[in-house]
Amino acid sequence: MPQPYQRIFLLSHMRAYSSLIGHILGSHPQINGYYEIHISYNTAKSLARQEQRYAQHDRFKPGSRFLFDKLLHNGYEPDLALPGLENACVLLALRKPEETIKSILKLFREKNTDAPYSYPVEATGYYVGRMEKLIEFARQHPQRYYYFDTELVCTDTAGLLQSLADWLQLDTPLSEQYQRFAKTGVAGAGDTSEAINSGTIIKNAVEDFSGVTLEDSLLQQAEQAYQECREQLIRNARAATYANN
Repeated sequence: MPQPYQRIFLLSHMRAYSSLIGHILGSHPQINGYYEIHISYNTAKSLARQEQRYAQHDRFKPGSRFLFDKLLHNGYEPDLALPGLENACVLLALRKPEETIKSILKLFREKNTDAPYSYPVEATGYYVGRMEKLIEFARQHPQRYYYFDTELVCTDTAGLLQSLADWLQLDTPLSEQYQRFAKTGVAGAGDTSEAINSGTIIKNAVEDFSGVTLEDSLLQQAEQAYQECREQLIRNARAATYANN
């Protein structure tokens, strides 16, 4: 009888290269999953639900060991005491606030909707609230997760991928070349930009934030929350890879 899949959870926030990281992980022969399934992992049924939702669009790889999901919103934290999650591999990752919040604003404004995250106060509130929730998770689960700065996926690709492969104890290395899947670029599953369809890390890409402004008071609030959260996450991590700044 096949063994249950070991879970990999990436706890982060919107616009933190999570789609790119998910595709890199999901392209490894031992890992299934690459996008955001939007499940709260707090009951035994949630694990079966994750498998069912994934199987609706993608096939499980023969001989694979892991099933991945990324959790970017408060309310979707995994209950690590849940049967089946005792050996879950947990990754926590942050991106600096100014680039993140401006990217959130740009994304939701391009959707031409009146979504709350189209506005600086609401986008900043999401970011700050997410920092607070990740601090809470880190304090509840010290020495239980691996932390990394998400910018390293572009600035130190080889080093970060090696560290992730080591943490997950993969049989073969992770590659910066990745596959396109059924829900790659699909709204609601992750990044919808052309970049995610490239199949590789675009290391020198510069996001155009012209016309996107953020008040100093909001940026200061977000920066303070980021610094506190990053410090706590690194302090409580079992292992971490981060820039010395």
